[in-house]
Amino acid sequence: METHVKVVGVIFIVLGALGVVVALGFLLFFGGLAGLAGRQNTEAAQAAPLLGGLGLFLFICIAVFSVPGLLTGMGLLRFREWARILGIVLSAFHLLGFPLGTIFGIYGLWTLLNQQTIPLFKGVPAAAPPAIPTT
Repeated sequence: METHVKVVGVIFIVLGALGVVVALGFLLFFGGLAGLAGRQNTEAAQAAPLLGGLGLFLFICIAVFSVPGLLTGMGLLRFREWARILGIVLSAFHLLGFPLGTIFGIYGLWTLLNQQTIPLFKGVPAAAPPAIPTT
């Protein structure tokens, strides 16, 4: 199960990083449009604050959903209990993103709610099979 937890952590990091990149892309795109519109001496200059505000709004919305996934992934790779709990919550939200989000959400929930996974986050070694006595 350790490998599954690491895979879920890496997926959270990748999705979070992609979300941050997309958020920055929206900020730069709409900020650039606002700058171009502001340089015009027409009615387009009046749209500059609206374009800049829209870019900022999209950046904040996407970042609010991406940064927790990024942090969760880092915590899962270090087997932190808070990351397991946050991973369960975020995996439940991923269920809404049909079809790929649903697949990842199911996999994340299966991994993080598994009884064999819980000891990894408690610092307790997983139960080893009993040793065969030699006589």
